[in-house]
Amino acid sequence: MATITVDSKTEIGRIKPMHCVNNGPVKARTDQVRGNMELYTAAKIPYMRNHDASFYPGYGGEHTVDVHLIFSDFSRDENDPASYDFHLTDEYLANTLSTGTKIFYRLGSKIEHETKKYGTLPPPDFHKWARICEHIIRHYNEGWNDGHHWDIDYWEIWNEPDGAEDDADPYWKKCWGGTQAQFFELFRIAATHLKACFPTLKIGGPAVCGNDRPWADAFLRYCASHDVPLDFFSWHAYCPTPEGILHGADEVRKKLDSLGYDQTESICNEWNYILNWDTRFIESIETILSLKGAAFTAATILAAQDLPIDMLMYYDARPCVLNGMFDYYTLRALKGYYPFVMFSELYRLGTQIALDCDDPSIYAVAAKHGADTAVMAAYFQEADEEKTLTVTGLPDGKRVYLLDETHDFEATDSVVRNGRLTLSLKPYSVLLIQ
Repeated sequence: MATITVDSKTEIGRIKPMHCVNNGPVKARTDQVRGNMELYTAAKIPYMRNHDASFYPGYGGEHTVDVHLIFSDFSRDENDPASYDFHLTDEYLANTLSTGTKIFYRLGSKIEHETKKYGTLPPPDFHKWARICEHIIRHYNEGWNDGHHWDIDYWEIWNEPDGAEDDADPYWKKCWGGTQAQFFELFRIAATHLKACFPTLKIGGPAVCGNDRPWADAFLRYCASHDVPLDFFSWHAYCPTPEGILHGADEVRKKLDSLGYDQTESICNEWNYILNWDTRFIESIETILSLKGAAFTAATILAAQDLPIDMLMYYDARPCVLNGMFDYYTLRALKGYYPFVMFSELYRLGTQIALDCDDPSIYAVAAKHGADTAVMAAYFQEADEEKTLTVTGLPDGKRVYLLDETHDFEATDSVVRNGRLTLSLKPYSVLLIQ
């Protein structure tokens, strides 16, 4: 028996954007080239990060997003509009913006798993690379080079530069082919230049794959000692429990605050269910695509709301093996799509209200706007047992919308009566009371 007690009179703060993702929608062009624009729009995703977009042909493939693909010949003049190719990136970002989702732009390259690296190698001239990034920002925010005025506010420098040691075999340097010292210098030059050019934009990074590693500590200490501007610090986490993914949130916040970056946002912008990356990777993928994966997604989003994280970005909405939201071939909604739709209702209401739950296997958040209230809850634990849940403190008439093996965010007959609701939850169920 589990009990949730809602206190609508006690306001905690804003509902944060915990239902952001990596990558945008796919626009259908023919019956053979499928799309998911309507589903993506219905999820009301606040932000999408465009890392690894260039893997997917439906976005533009090897002509999209990455700095070395937009500016493909480093020997050319960075001030010459003819040196840039924005065409397919423009289309991809325009499709995303049309759904109501904002852009979180990653400056750098996709991960490179091949034996020869291209975009992940250190640029020949760090200052010139920073100026190239400046022109990309001017194209999207200031109309430069037949560009746009899209007010993209988040600009992230690089991705997972800490993925391999300095002396590692070049094959394993999949995100940064240089040394730690080289990356620190690149980041300092680029962040300082871009912040000077665009003082109102949010410049940050570097999307470390391990916030608890010595590399991240050294990076933050370097930034602090060199007065490097850091509007946000981004980091990644892949684990099989919400606690495993989120355990570093407090530590990141403490590190930032201790170094004088108390206004720097902490953004976890890659996360998903992973047991490990080798012997249990197939099992991990099977889970991501299942109801259990959907419950994990919902539980993590809900747990993050109460932690010192400013934004949470699921990896990945791009058609790929780590996408638990959309079927790879049909792009129809999977079970993992619906937690984003459900949390968007709390985000729409806007204000978190107090809630007490006496069962650690139930993750729950309540929100309100005026007299309107809602509760989202996820039942996630390894034990295969049903659980009785009682919810009190909500107005009469609120209905339960359920995600389980037989429901895809569908209304049930369960309704709040006399301020009370009792129902039986099957394993890995997710519900929204609204």
